Amino acid sequence: MDEFAKHFSQRVLREHRWRGNLDAFNDILRGGFGTPDEGFVLVWRDHLTSREHLGAASFDVLIKIIRDHGAGGHEGEDGVELVLA
Repeated sequence: MDEFAKHFSQRVLREHRWRGNLDAFNDILRGGFGTPDEGFVLVWRDHLTSREHLGAASFDVLIKIIRDHGAGGHEGEDGVELVLA
């Protein structure tokens, strides 16, 4: 998770650093921590490799959190679209 958090911070957040806490990840997806307030598309490249490195359980938790912030999710008003590539 540490490596994923570092990669996510470098690629998505720019000015902030996420340290792997899942509650903080949930907050980040709401916007305002380097992510747009009006929603965004999150393209997860090589997601199968990530799943392998993170472990299926951790990967699935991250996916669930992201999808909760997209269309049909509990926090869908955040407008986060996940694309697994």
